[in-house]
Amino acid sequence: MNRAKPPYREHLKQPTLVGLLDHLVTAVILLDADLCVRLVNASAESLLHISAAQINGDSLDQFILRSDDLINSLQVALDNGQPFTSRDIHLQLPESVVERIDLTVTNVENPRGLLLEMHPTSRLNAISQGNSLESQQETTRSLIRGLAHEVKNPLGGIRGAAQLLDRALPSEELKEYTQIVISEADRLRDLVDRMLGPWQPLTMEPVIIVEAADRVINILKVEFEQNIDWIRDYDPSLPTVEGDEDQLIQAILNIARNACEALAETANPKITIKTRVTRQFTIGNKRHKSVLQLDISNNGPSIEPKFIEQIFFPMISGRANGSGLGLSITQNIISRHEGAVQVLSNTGVTTFSLFLPFSALDTEPANTGSIK
Repeated sequence: MNRAKPPYREHLKQPTLVGLLDHLVTAVILLDADLCVRLVNASAESLLHISAAQINGDSLDQFILRSDDLINSLQVALDNGQPFTSRDIHLQLPESVVERIDLTVTNVENPRGLLLEMHPTSRLNAISQGNSLESQQETTRSLIRGLAHEVKNPLGGIRGAAQLLDRALPSEELKEYTQIVISEADRLRDLVDRMLGPWQPLTMEPVIIVEAADRVINILKVEFEQNIDWIRDYDPSLPTVEGDEDQLIQAILNIARNACEALAETANPKITIKTRVTRQFTIGNKRHKSVLQLDISNNGPSIEPKFIEQIFFPMISGRANGSGLGLSITQNIISRHEGAVQVLSNTGVTTFSLFLPFSALDTEPANTGSIK
């Protein structure tokens, strides 16, 4: 039976309570006696990947798929006045998104209903893994930086000696060998520079991220001849982010180029670039009220699980001809912008997500773990 949706949050008389709920990291949902949504806070919107206005007045099965068991448990709690807690529940959301949560259900009266508190364990797991991986990656980067500097010094000597020898040789035929030495030394020098990552200081300015994404699409349409279907799913209301536009374009380009290469053997190849606002998101030791989330998804082969935890390490590549530097450089760029990079790869869809803060002023110290 269709019910008219009441004005959003009309039953809350204290406007300060709404504001307090929106500051909570915990996702909060208030259900009425018919198990229809009457309130969600900002963290719940982020967890469920949907806005409050879209789900207000709807039952859970309208936006949580295969939710029969959950709804039955909630109905029992409502009928018997018995609160409960469940661990590691998998919420199946649209677009093949799965969120793992711990759920606490409390009965409320006047009006009668249920208060749902959802603690996302998938994000906490990502925080823990992210801290461990970041520590390992920073150690690896330090080793590579040291090794790169040690390699560049003798390379300069080798190149200089080859140039002197080239001038002294009487035969052009012999000079072909010295030219090979010089060109290979230059190639190794360029490789070392790429291993060190971007060294230029950031030129910070307001960046319209969708314009950067469009620039990347135009570049790759020329570079790759295969008929890739590019899908733009942009939120037009997003504000600018403070960043170095050229380096952000490079970060997006590295991921999107990898996606194009992964689609070489895929029928009906498709790449989707989506921008959204994600609220109450923690990066490092800072909790942001809102961040920009840019997703780059492709429908190529999934990434092997053994590569997922190593994918951002330098010189690690799943392709025989890959340098393994593109994703490492991307992570370096995004980290310098105080952002984060995540990857999720399932059968039929691989998504890289970039998270960028809108403003350094829109932060507060985090009380829990962090994502890097």
